[in-house]
Amino acid sequence: LANQVRLVLHTGAYWLMLKLRDAIPRPQPLASAEFTTLRARLLKIAARITETASRVRIAFAAACPEAALFASLARCVQPAGP
Repeated sequence: LANQVRLVLHTGAYWLMLKLRDAIPRPQPLASAEFTTLRARLLKIAARITETASRVRIAFAAACPEAALFASLARCVQPAGP
């Protein structure tokens, strides 16, 4: 049972990374990057998170090279409003 749960979690993580890579615009070099590169460049970043009742704000460091790409990806994957 534990191995099945791990397999389901791994499949879900793979699906999320695939969707994230598909959301990157084609002119970007990360559009065809491997998952380890995406993990290092987009997921393992330092940022300050501020959560309020209606929104979540992410503050990147001034030297973060992927801040604009991360912001555009966040807009692409968010669900449509009512």
